[in-house]
Order: sequence, then structure tokens, then C-alpha cells
Amino acid sequence: MPTTVALIGTGGIALANHLPGTSRCPDAAVTALCDTNPVVLEEASRASGITRTWTDPLALIRESGVDAVIVATPNRFHHPITMAAVAAGMHVLCEKPIAMTLAQALEMAAAADAAGVRHMTAFTYRFVPAMRFMHRLVRDGFVGAPWHFRAQRFQDWGRRYLGWRQRAIDAGTGEIGDMLSHRLDYAHLLVGPIARVMASTRRLLDTREDAAGVEHPSDLEDWVACIAEFQAGTTGAFESTKVATGYGEGGRSRDRVELNGPDGSLIYELQRPQVLLGARRGGTLAEMPVPADLLTYTGAPLPPGVDPQQAFRWDQNSEFVAAIQEGRPAVPSFHDGARVQAVVEAIVTSAAEGRSVEVASA
Repeated sequence: MPTTVALIGTGGIALANHLPGTSRCPDAAVTALCDTNPVVLEEASRASGITRTWTDPLALIRESGVDAVIVATPNRFHHPITMAAVAAGMHVLCEKPIAMTLAQALEMAAAADAAGVRHMTAFTYRFVPAMRFMHRLVRDGFVGAPWHFRAQRFQDWGRRYLGWRQRAIDAGTGEIGDMLSHRLDYAHLLVGPIARVMASTRRLLDTREDAAGVEHPSDLEDWVACIAEFQAGTTGAFESTKVATGYGEGGRSRDRVELNGPDGSLIYELQRPQVLLGARRGGTLAEMPVPADLLTYTGAPLPPGVDPQQAFRWDQNSEFVAAIQEGRPAVPSFHDGARVQAVVEAIVTSAAEGRSVEVASA
């Protein structure tokens, strides 16, 4: 039987990533849509051709009969929707950050495990071919035991209105949960758990302007930086911002990770999703093309005309559907989401109190 999936939240990410990503999977289809905004829901239904629609997520969970849901709502709704879906026996792919608090994230992971359903956190950038290659090389000892980890995410969103993403009541955090969370997941993937952080945040813009020129208050950070120490002793340095003038947005802006160890160094950049820079001890940095088997999640060649900057965003849905159909855990799971949530909470506390903070166990 085909795996049936509902999108809960039908904004830009759902339609650009989750809808086509799921639709490309063999024996899987998005068959239902939900959004509390009827105008947004109608637009999504018209664009997708999917006519089974709900404005109440809990009603969809009760009535739709789907096998799985993808939760792409404002962050404050992730926990209640996920808990209801898990209680109904549905598999869940949830956008990051998966919750507003670590306690919520841990509850979601425990409930999903107990229910025996597949659960996945949408750490999309794990699926960039160059990041998958970097992970393989680190695992195989290319750099040795890592000494230094660095991550930068620089974008120029200007003064553009961000909707719920600029409101603490809906999002919890700004740049920390939105973009830094992915880089924290890189760190866990490549190095392992973070032990403590010392962080600073800044809100550069107190208001942002919508398309009609109306100003809307923003009460969340636009910039975050932190120094981290990993449990393995590796040093970490992170910086992420939405207001780096001239950097642009999305896949063409800076997303850079560097890892140095006694035996080598590796550099990843999202702008070049099919190549790394690397050097072994005694050598100099040189291009390292991603092997063919890592260029897509399935190992199959990209269809003609498909942008590598888009394909990896669909690969996360391939992993979710494959985990459901194969009856195995999805990667990254809610446990990965909870581990990042623990670091997010430590960063928020550190920035507020001006001190080093231990990361809670997750």
C-alpha cells in the first residue's frame, strides 16, 4: 500500500521542499493538507491539486486516515500537534526546532518511541552531498580526532518582514532556532555532543517591514555567536546572522563548516554542494569531488535539469518515507532534535546571563 502523508502547515517550506520531496518517493503521496489560515490553505490546494483540506490540525489527525504527517507550522505548535499525531499512531517529520523547550522535545521523542512510530527532525542540510561526504571522511579518520570545529551562516535578509519567525511567542528564538540549529546539528554529526557554551546575541532590528511598507515589531535576535567545548575536548566556534549585508539568501549565501585535526582539515560550503576542500598533514587544501554514490540520497543520478541546491532538500523526505516503509528508525530523529534543543537552551541562558553554561543531557 502507498504511504499517505499530510502536510500540516502549507507555507513556503512545505510547498517548496516537503510536497515535491514526498511526491518523488516511490509508493508515497501527499493526500491531505492543513493550515489554520484558510487563504494560505486554498492557495496550497490550488497549486498542488490536493482537495482534502482541513483548517484544524487535530481534526485532520482524527479524520484523514493518513499514515504520516509533516509538521511545518510555527514552532509553538510542534509539540501539541506531534503528540496528537503520535497518539493516533502516525509517523511524524517535524520542522526544526522541534519544540519550544527541551522538556517538550524529550517528551515528543519518548512518546514516539513508545508508540513505535517513525520520527524525524527536519535537519535538511545533513543531506547536502558535501556534508554527507564530510561525515564519511571524518568517520574514516581523515582529520584524526578533531581539534577545532567552526561554522558560519551569513545571510542578508535586510529589513524584510519574517512573520511568526520574528515573534518570541511563536518561534521561541530567532536566528538561534532558525539557522544556528542546523549548524549545531552539523557539530553533533561530525564531532559529537557539546559540553558547554559561552554565547552572545544581538537584535539589530526592532521592527521589520512587510510588502505594504508596514512596520512590525521584532523581539528576537538577528545575530548569535558562541564558543563551545565538546565532550571530546574539541573547540567550537559558531556565528549565524540574518543581517550580513551583501551575502544574499538561501543556498547561495555563506554556510561554511571547517574541521581541523592532527591528520587533516576539511571545509564544506553550501554554495558548492558537490565538492569539499581538504588537506592531509603536510599538504595544502585542494578540491575533493563528492563520490557518485553520495550525490543523491538514493545513489541514483540527478534527473536532468534538477538543481543540486534543491535536490538535497527533497532527500530528507526520501529518508522519512524509506524509514516508514522499511520499518527502521529515521535519521535524524527526534532524539537528534532534542540534543540540539539542549544546546539552544544553554545558548539562550548564556547570552542572557553572560556566563558559560553546561549543556543538559538529552
